[in-house]
Amino acid sequence: MTFIGRFRYNHRVFTGEVIEGKVHSMLGGKEYKLDEVKILPPCTPSKIVCVGCNYVEHAKELNERIPEEPVLFLKPPSSLIANEENIVYPKQSQRVDYEAELAVVISRRTRHVKKEKAKDHILGYTCFNDVTARDLQRKDIQWTRAKSFDTFSPIGPFISTDIDPLSLNIKAKLNGEARQSSNTKDMIFNVYSLVEFISGVMTLEAGDVIATGTPPGVGPMKPGDTIEIEVENIGMLRNKVVS
Repeated sequence: MTFIGRFRYNHRVFTGEVIEGKVHSMLGGKEYKLDEVKILPPCTPSKIVCVGCNYVEHAKELNERIPEEPVLFLKPPSSLIANEENIVYPKQSQRVDYEAELAVVISRRTRHVKKEKAKDHILGYTCFNDVTARDLQRKDIQWTRAKSFDTFSPIGPFISTDIDPLSLNIKAKLNGEARQSSNTKDMIFNVYSLVEFISGVMTLEAGDVIATGTPPGVGPMKPGDTIEIEVENIGMLRNKVVS
């Protein structure tokens, strides 16, 4: 299992492999201690493709019908933040929710790929928080505004390669208290089926992200809270909410 991330040291941004608390640059071979570098979002997507209502129990808690095919929406790359960066609570909303998700990172241009070949187009997996202004989501006809505020896509900390995405425990903790606990085996549409479906709609580019949906237990956050998203064999994504 390999952990890959993006980092900044002084003014230089680089991709590196994380091994036992040290970052090994993949260009030039330099080595840094993890606490010497700034952790950045682990990829630079041209788009973030999200899947709605991909766990039966989450669809039920939102009073949504169980989808017959994946429900897709997009989040802008401008909403990305890294591990330990702050989620900013927008003044337009009175309720902002966390949503723990497994994210897929695409390795190369992907178009019309069958699920049996999807693994060949996946670089790896990371943690994702599909932060949502729930009151605006209910108010608007579509979800773009509610999902797209700056800082509403925490991702990371690193990309984990060579893992099986079909049975991973996924959890969320708010201020240390468990709020979500499920497993990716409970997805309605699994990772490989999503790659097939989405690549049949749009071309996916290297670094693009697929956020695969959240299990039940979503709930509100407020300024001062800390939200932690943990996915088995990947790690923990931690962010604080500020006003």
